[in-house]
Amino acid sequence: MRVLQADEWDVWYDHLELAFGGVPDSPEERELYKSLTDVDRSLGVWDGDACVGSAGAFTFRLSVPGGALVPAAGVTMVGVSPVHRRRGVLTSLMRRQLDDIRAGGEPLAVLTASDPAIYGRFGYGPASYAMAVEVDTTRVRLSVPPGTDAIRLRLVDPQRSLADCERVYAALVPTRPGMPARQPGWERQSLLDPPAMRGGASPLKCVVAEREDGEVVGYARYRVKPDWDLTGSEGRVEVSDLDALDPAACAALWRYLFSIDLTWTVRAPRRPVDDPLLHLVSDIRRSRPRTRDSLHVRLVDLAAALEARTYGAPADVVLAVTDAFCPWNEGRWRLVVDAKGVARCTRTEEPADLELSVRELGSAYLGGITLTSLAAAGLVRELRPGALTETSRAFAGDVAPWLPHGF
Repeated sequence: MRVLQADEWDVWYDHLELAFGGVPDSPEERELYKSLTDVDRSLGVWDGDACVGSAGAFTFRLSVPGGALVPAAGVTMVGVSPVHRRRGVLTSLMRRQLDDIRAGGEPLAVLTASDPAIYGRFGYGPASYAMAVEVDTTRVRLSVPPGTDAIRLRLVDPQRSLADCERVYAALVPTRPGMPARQPGWERQSLLDPPAMRGGASPLKCVVAEREDGEVVGYARYRVKPDWDLTGSEGRVEVSDLDALDPAACAALWRYLFSIDLTWTVRAPRRPVDDPLLHLVSDIRRSRPRTRDSLHVRLVDLAAALEARTYGAPADVVLAVTDAFCPWNEGRWRLVVDAKGVARCTRTEEPADLELSVRELGSAYLGGITLTSLAAAGLVRELRPGALTETSRAFAGDVAPWLPHGF
């Protein structure tokens, strides 16, 4: 195992494509991720001249409850050659990577899992979910809030409108846990539009929502997939991004997407589980909401991570934490949260009130999964009566965490 050299990137990425099924990325996608890769944070395992294992990390700042942006390693590009599995390659990569993340002072590591069964043993817990909707717009109507008709919509070039859209995105980051602040270069990901990624749909389109003074307060990026049968058009709108700063702009954008000529379905594969759309539609069943795990969180520096976020209620609890893979986190920790939601976390010898693993702390960290629900599954053990309710209320958030894009 060694840190990647810049001139090895293509061989390293060829290995990664093989590990994920062997279908090459488009040249545009490959070039983007080459430009975003931090080779100093990328690891390769080599068998002679062949790369047989890989892992990388992006340098992110992740929003957490309370609006703070916390340094986080975005774990990515993890793969092992099909003929080198079951030899400890992945475990060695995870060991080295978490040691490096700790040495670099990042309290969190996060990832999206191609196989969610893999990463729990390394201390990652699913902390946010994404919702997919597929709305039958022939049978579902929208009820829009006051002010929607005052919003002006304009079709714009996705590239030329990027600065306005990025301002909207940046304003939303502190309001919802789990969103990465956009680092330089990442704005290009949302515009990636090679024909191979369209699946027969149109090139990427963008519509912006403006107030009367011309301020952009929302946007949607989408493609249209035309289709026809003997009865006529069967087109579909495929939504890749939709962000808005107020309810009127949000409703105006969805109303527009529902009304595009010759289309009868709107599909959005990555929305927050508490998306306002769920309350605008007339028929939730015919909107077909489905959820899946999204962001997995790993506390690398437990005390620093717990002190970085804000809490929703006061608490004074001793947590007995198990963490076999990162033993520096293991032991008893006293978490004291004041009336303003500010926390102090220190080691203690006091008797424990709750017993759990670092994985459960990762799942509850962004406020979307309650410790109470984890306890109901037998994953958190209450040792002092009342401690579970007290701690769960403190960790829980008002807004569902959400990861708007992959990495």
